[in-house]
Amino acid sequence: MTLPRLALFLAAFAGSLYAQNAETQPTVIESEKLDMKSTDTKTTSIFEGKVVVTGTNLKLTCDRLEVVALRNKADAAATIGKVERFESLVAEGNVHIVQGDREAACGKAVVLPGDDKITLTDRPVVSDRGVGWTWTGDELLLLRGERQVRGTNVKIVGPPVKDLGFDKDKKVEPTPEAPKQP
Repeated sequence: MTLPRLALFLAAFAGSLYAQNAETQPTVIESEKLDMKSTDTKTTSIFEGKVVVTGTNLKLTCDRLEVVALRNKADAAATIGKVERFESLVAEGNVHIVQGDREAACGKAVVLPGDDKITLTDRPVVSDRGVGWTWTGDELLLLRGERQVRGTNVKIVGPPVKDLGFDKDKKVEPTPEAPKQP
């Protein structure tokens, strides 16, 4: 099944990281099971078992994916209507997302494209090999519009920092003592 606007997931994951040029390709979702239900305003799709999503510069794998899409109002009577935009995406179980040099792994990812927000929980790890940083914590919140990452019990590992200590070969002159105040 194809949901062409799943690219919003890609935009939410991009977060505070730079955009990459990539040739566009269709979004494809594969799973062992699908349960899709529609109302006049929303379509809820639940994919279960070996879920794999591929698209433009994106690969997502998980055990279960729930996608809630808002429907085009003019297409309300159609059994499977046109997707207007995504309300939410929830990936659960062995979640792994790859986008260019960026990669995320966790137990659960909640994506709210309308809020430009993605929340990763259950041992999240986010890596950007392009800049050499990795974030881990109990929960990581990526805010795309604000270019922010927030978290709890966070550990960040980055590339080495240049030695900021003194040069042992450089002679240091003693500083004059400041006059004492009466």
